[in-house]
Amino acid sequence: MDPERLHRQLGGPETARLVQRLRSRLAHGRALTGSLSLAEPTEAERRAVERLLGRRPGRGSSLTVNLDDLDRVVRRSGMHVDGLAAAVQLLGGEVRVLADVRAAEAAAWRDALSPLPALGSRRAELSGWCADPGTAALVRRLGRTPETAARLTADLVAVLGELPAAGVPLARLAARSVGDAHALDADSPVATLVLSAVRATWWRAGALPASAAEQRRALWDVAGVLVDELSSTVLVLNLPAATGSRLHDLTATATELGEPVVLTLRQIGRDGLRFRAIPVYVCENPTVLAAAADRLGRACPPLVCAGGQPSTAALRLLRGLAEQGCQLRYHGDFDWGGVRIANLLGSRLPWRPWRYDAAEYLAAAPAAAPDSLHGTPVDAVWDPELSAAMRQRGVRVEEELVLDDLLLDLADGRG
Repeated sequence: MDPERLHRQLGGPETARLVQRLRSRLAHGRALTGSLSLAEPTEAERRAVERLLGRRPGRGSSLTVNLDDLDRVVRRSGMHVDGLAAAVQLLGGEVRVLADVRAAEAAAWRDALSPLPALGSRRAELSGWCADPGTAALVRRLGRTPETAARLTADLVAVLGELPAAGVPLARLAARSVGDAHALDADSPVATLVLSAVRATWWRAGALPASAAEQRRALWDVAGVLVDELSSTVLVLNLPAATGSRLHDLTATATELGEPVVLTLRQIGRDGLRFRAIPVYVCENPTVLAAAADRLGRACPPLVCAGGQPSTAALRLLRGLAEQGCQLRYHGDFDWGGVRIANLLGSRLPWRPWRYDAAEYLAAAPAAAPDSLHGTPVDAVWDPELSAAMRQRGVRVEEELVLDDLLLDLADGRG
């Protein structure tokens, strides 16, 4: 074998196209026999083939090379004793047959994705998501390679093995399950997969919030995981926490004084929520709660402020109240944003309107500013007549405008 001669006669730029075509044949599993044509050959390519074969190849628009003759030349000249195929691979490296490559890659992907059906067989509630072709497609898209996907599915299975949790902080879950406190940070591949599973398996509260950040919080919340547990808060007055519960210990002094309390998601989510099953009023704006504390103090019935678009803390608290038998009575602004918030709450938990229907709107509308209702209309799920009335009158009625009526209801325990 004469590698120097091989590189000199077949390894130059004038034979590069020929060698590339030969490699392509090998990659497709075809033997280097018969003939091969090069379209529009250059003079340098013609001369190179002439030197190899020892004869003039012709002057047509294509250059035909007899591969059996070329193989004999390679063997007899000593360029490579094993012939043309071996010479081509010595020049440019091993050629892997594409069919074998594809088969090996398919096998690698099957191995990488195999934890999904195994997980589905162990966890019945996850079986549908694990078997969904979209799940495998998502893993492939996020992993990109079988090797990366295998690590990703291993982390996914480890995290899902801890869910549903009971108020564990997100970073602690990540550290405990995969050894990296930031593995479940927003938009990480494993977090994307876990939240996909959570949404398909445990989410039963209708539409998700519009905000991506709120969506993540809501999904982690339903899986029992605390996200941003200190900045998500809810404002309450006289919360009916059961004696002996953690929330009772936290709020007892404020309730005795009739003072509002801001609760964090951490405080709400640490233990199972226990409440006395009594009616709880819910308002949209903190002005209502502050006025109730000023006028009624400790005599005010339990009151929760949703705070506009409800936070994860507010949703968790309200859901806990509803699950413990508290009847929620809700009032919000009579505008399109207020209707959307009420629809969102209604998709996640039961509530009955508190002075929040068409009749109450029409009674308050004369005192509202003319032409003050703006935005895109939306149907009020709990009262279709309300949206029709709001379209007709075209005025916005904020809670502050009917504050005295709301306070009278709180004083009398009506609504």
